[in-house]
Amino acid sequence: MKDLLLEEFRARFGRTPSVMARAPGRIEFIGNHTDYNGGTVLGAAIDRDVWVAVAPRDDGQWRLATAAKDGVVTLPAGSGPVRLSGEGSWVNYPLGVIAAFPEFGLRPPAGFDFLAVSDLPVGAGLSSSAALELASALAFLASSGQAAPREAVVKLCRHAENNFVGVPCGILDQGVSGFGQRNHLVFIDCRGPVFATVPLPAEARFWIFNTQTKHALVDGLYAARHRECMEAAARLGVAALAEVTPAELAAAESSLPPVVFRRAKHVVEEIARVDATVAALRAGDPAAVGRLLTASHRSSQNLFENSTPELDFLVDRLTAAPHVRGARLTGGGFGGAVMALTTAEFGETQAAAVVAAYAGRFGHRPEVLPAQTGDGAAMAD
Repeated sequence: MKDLLLEEFRARFGRTPSVMARAPGRIEFIGNHTDYNGGTVLGAAIDRDVWVAVAPRDDGQWRLATAAKDGVVTLPAGSGPVRLSGEGSWVNYPLGVIAAFPEFGLRPPAGFDFLAVSDLPVGAGLSSSAALELASALAFLASSGQAAPREAVVKLCRHAENNFVGVPCGILDQGVSGFGQRNHLVFIDCRGPVFATVPLPAEARFWIFNTQTKHALVDGLYAARHRECMEAAARLGVAALAEVTPAELAAAESSLPPVVFRRAKHVVEEIARVDATVAALRAGDPAAVGRLLTASHRSSQNLFENSTPELDFLVDRLTAAPHVRGARLTGGGFGGAVMALTTAEFGETQAAAVVAAYAGRFGHRPEVLPAQTGDGAAMAD
């Protein structure tokens, strides 16, 4: 990817970049929609990244390009970024990072040329957006001679997505991309937030089945789930659903609208599943971990209603397949991908059988991505 980044940068801008940074995508291992509810979550940085290169300019222009699209988006530097729509809307992620710099006591970068390349599929629930934010932030800091603690960078990137891009995400995506560690999961207590790592069993493998489908109303549906969770917390008299136990929620069922109760039940029980998963990992019980992953998906399917027929089909097929510990949707839902936790014996033959069954049912083939854990965001040499 580094060679591709350098080659593409020279082709677009006719020179060599001064700094390069990379940030990984992430698998949401377990903890679906728990982060913005103040709960706990487990994620894994993977070995697929967004790479960013930057070179300064002295003519007061920001010029941004991505290898995924033709052309260059040119904007005046220093006037305060403005959110774009349409074909150039991808630049809202790096622009949002720039807009957040003053909020964190940092100086926005002056003129620059900017290029992003990626081997992360967009829309697969692997958080290519957070990876773009993290890589951009590191590159902008380095190119402007500034530094910030890793936790501050993670918070800055979440601020960018919440307040500039307009997605009310929690800190899962940015936190895992920022704090990832090979052969480990990232555990986040979002009330702090507090970041830690949990070792994975040596036998653990990830297989990602990307349906390449996305609900046309996904942004609105995500925001609706956020509102429903906030309504549940308000009706229960708490700041966040993480403060509610399953028993307390059950006792309050009659006081909540049925839809709001279902959303809250998913979140409250999902937080308990995250904690149970950490305990199972530490106890060396991968079978229990797999059962918890599949239970998480069933809760998303039936209570939070952020699954789709395509995702449910994949989970059904995978959990019936040999050498699969468990499976669940990964990411916000409403399309995207399923993650399967498997043993080393699960391979291309088993994956092909799942793909064939899916294609027979839906008429198109899902993209299959075997993935390993990777390290978090970093500057490139």
